[in-house]
Amino acid sequence: MHEKRIEVRWRDMDAFGHVNNAVYLTYLEEVRDEWMEKIIGPIGDVWDFVLAHVTIDYRHQVEQGDDVVIARVRLAEIGRSSIRTREELLCPDGTVAAHAESVIVARNRGTGRSRSLTASERAALENELRTEGRA
Repeated sequence: MHEKRIEVRWRDMDAFGHVNNAVYLTYLEEVRDEWMEKIIGPIGDVWDFVLAHVTIDYRHQVEQGDDVVIARVRLAEIGRSSIRTREELLCPDGTVAAHAESVIVARNRGTGRSRSLTASERAALENELRTEGRA
């Protein structure tokens, strides 16, 4: 599991005094991008992947006084041309603010269409599963 502490910024707030729901997606994008760079960056180009689907269950509000949110991502499944992740946002006290799942698809830059994962991408992802003890 990859984890990132993200500062809660004043601009993240909405009129109700808590982090706007759309900003939760930005926090998840930050941790997902950092994780992808760690896994795929050394052997490929993370720009060859696009977010195809995301679902999110909001569980608890994050407030300015929380100062930070803890974002986590882990690999859940490897497909032919895609990967599925499980993600969460936590308040500093450990309260779960949101659960999410994402599907990230490998794409051919020339055509803009999906493509199969390369052997090296698949190997890096499978190594990630083994490292987490789930393969």
